[in-house]
Amino acid sequence: MSADERIEAWTQRLNDAIVDSPRQVIVAFLVLTLVFAAGMGLVSTDTDATDSFTEGLEEQEALEAINEEFEDPFRPGSESTQLVHTGGNVLTKESLERDLRLLEEIERRDGLRVASANGPATVVARTLDPSATTITEQRRAVERAGDAEVRRTVRELAGSERFGRSVSTDFNPTSASASASITVVSHDVPRGFSDGDLQEIQTTIQTLADDRPVDVRAFGSGIVNAETATVIGDSLVIVMPVVVLLLLLFLVVAYRDPIDLALGLLALLMTVVWTFGFLGFSGIPFSQQLITVPVLLLAVGVDFGIHIINRFREETVAGYEPVEAMREANNQLMIAFVIVTATTVFGFGANVISDLGPISDLGLASAIGIVFTFLIFGLFLPAAKLEIDKLRDAYDVPEFNSAPIASEGSAIGRILTFPTQVSQYVPLAMVVLLVVSGGMAAAYGSGVDTSFETEDFLPPEEQPDYVTGLPEPFAPSEYTVAETLNLLEERFATNQDQSVTLYVRGNFEEGHALQALADPNDDPPGSLAVGEDGTARPTSIVTVIRSHAEQDPVFADLVARNDVDGDGVPDRNLDRVYDALFASSAGDRAEQYLTPDRQSAQVDYAIDADASQGDAAVDTDQFAEKFRFEATPTGQIVVFDAVTEVIFQSAIQGLILALGLTAVFLIIAYAVLERKPLLGIVNVFPILIAIAFLLGTMRALGISLNALTATILSIAIGLGIAYSVHATHRFIDEFDEDTGAYEAMIVTFAGTGGALLGSMLTTSLGTGALALAITPVLGNFGLLMALSVVYSFTCTVIALPPAVLLWERYRGAWRGLSSPIQG
Repeated sequence: MSADERIEAWTQRLNDAIVDSPRQVIVAFLVLTLVFAAGMGLVSTDTDATDSFTEGLEEQEALEAINEEFEDPFRPGSESTQLVHTGGNVLTKESLERDLRLLEEIERRDGLRVASANGPATVVARTLDPSATTITEQRRAVERAGDAEVRRTVRELAGSERFGRSVSTDFNPTSASASASITVVSHDVPRGFSDGDLQEIQTTIQTLADDRPVDVRAFGSGIVNAETATVIGDSLVIVMPVVVLLLLLFLVVAYRDPIDLALGLLALLMTVVWTFGFLGFSGIPFSQQLITVPVLLLAVGVDFGIHIINRFREETVAGYEPVEAMREANNQLMIAFVIVTATTVFGFGANVISDLGPISDLGLASAIGIVFTFLIFGLFLPAAKLEIDKLRDAYDVPEFNSAPIASEGSAIGRILTFPTQVSQYVPLAMVVLLVVSGGMAAAYGSGVDTSFETEDFLPPEEQPDYVTGLPEPFAPSEYTVAETLNLLEERFATNQDQSVTLYVRGNFEEGHALQALADPNDDPPGSLAVGEDGTARPTSIVTVIRSHAEQDPVFADLVARNDVDGDGVPDRNLDRVYDALFASSAGDRAEQYLTPDRQSAQVDYAIDADASQGDAAVDTDQFAEKFRFEATPTGQIVVFDAVTEVIFQSAIQGLILALGLTAVFLIIAYAVLERKPLLGIVNVFPILIAIAFLLGTMRALGISLNALTATILSIAIGLGIAYSVHATHRFIDEFDEDTGAYEAMIVTFAGTGGALLGSMLTTSLGTGALALAITPVLGNFGLLMALSVVYSFTCTVIALPPAVLLWERYRGAWRGLSSPIQG
């Protein structure tokens, strides 16, 4: 028995099981649905919007090492909460007292695990009364002082870096005023302390701050995670009803029968339940990226459902009884469904190879979901349709409308067959035109940007009117993270300059150690050459030594005695220099740049404000090679550029893998099933043109390849190839030596074309509903997904006919080249 005969026998047995034993099939699927429903309760939520992308990167590991090893009381970390106070003047006696009362309230709560607090109020209080070590004592110190004394103290602290970094850049020492301040509350946390615990602490602090008559907002990773989780829920609440409503409207038009509509909706619901149950059992957390999965599965499920019902109706109109009509429809569609499922799995699953966890999870979840979709719509839906029709006949329930969507004589049929009619005269010219236009679009689209920004995952500071005007329960929550980030960036010096960091490891007590840090600064790469005469502008332990030497004559003398070449950088007895520095008033600042064991240092470099993220990262990497010690570039710019590079690689690798697997599979499938392997190449032609135009559109709209849109190219192949596969498979059913390619294509688009059109409308509008999502990353993905579906359908209708006609024209020559397998 040949391979195609074995496949035909297998599909026949599967079809017989569906048609002859529909009740057993229905029961089995309902039992499995109950099993997967239990797994839905195990689904967790991933709220680390960016951390999951940076995990495992060398640059991120260096940044984490810096955060752990270097003390900086104003650095936001996983064990601290920032209290951002804004107002007319946050440095008045009254404002400082309010800050300290809030800190007292926070400290009283044992569950908030307060270890220390550092901010303008605490610094002023300790300056007024050095013995005030507790927050309560500090509040009393400020209360006892007069307004004039508080103002005088603020002026005295104007030169202190610690104080200066805690107030906004509009700080005026003369008037002792500033419009914003930051107080950092550190938490004493035990081992096993989770992100969820920190989230609870910070949201509780925010609740306490909300009860105060001042504008104080809590900020930290826990708050960000809390809002990220809320965004996921709010996006689902906004998007999914729109998706369901749009699908419902188009399914009403496609099915025109309430019972068939109910069956289709049940199958869609089962698909979602199975997929979420799989997520729960497999331990894959639900993230913002995975919001796209149920939308994609609903889109593919609608496609399968429309084809099943439409083909069944075509056979009943042709005179078949229901059982035989379903048998005939399944015989024609089963192979097409298998091919579509395989190619869609290739497209969606290609993202599994990504080095970024969230993208890999998206690929796995969507690929498994597509397999579930095939099983439910390919096996359960036909069986349920037969059983329901039997009940209809038994109880004389009428069918509301059993006509297929389109026919050869219908207006839709005439429109869809028009490109085929044109192609019969100039197929070669049409193919050349499509190749040239597609090539131009691809060349233009090759310049599309790649990006990775925290803001992609966060709700914008101002929501559009259609979001803010939604009634309950669809109204979104109030979001503050984007506003707070903008506030920090605009008003605080620590966020004004772009900078990169080098994490340097070595023995910094060696005589040449400090000189090794200073030497490369004279000839830095372009984006780091921001100092005088094109030098670098670093901040390091060398900077601290020079700064303190200017203020302390005794320390300056120690440095001079150990500075052999007179450049202000000591070259010997560095252990003594460090001991004196760490014991001085500059000790806190020194701890930010050199570890106590003198084995690790960090150096911050200002970079050109006009430099791109990519240029800054490349220059920093090049600069690191000039250091004698081991130096690792890091900092948010460097880390995000590393993620951007992986995103680009994932997009290209996913596209190549999806396209390669799809093409090879289709060539083999058509060779085995029909002995026409070159139809596999013909089948891929429309999707290539669609992808080219999608890339061009991305650049034209200014949409970059980011954490989610990077998956669009491979997903577009997986979703879009279905239109070409369904049309090609129907063509094969209609084509023989008596019925030429032209006539077969006319029948194909007059029949299957209607189902493809209905599928395109539902899929594009359903996936396009993601554009309503709160976060930009989901909105752009939804728009591109809708465009890719429209392009895939349009290219199938326009590009497939001339390619098929050329295939028939040169089939004789191809047959000779591919003998004994026909072309």
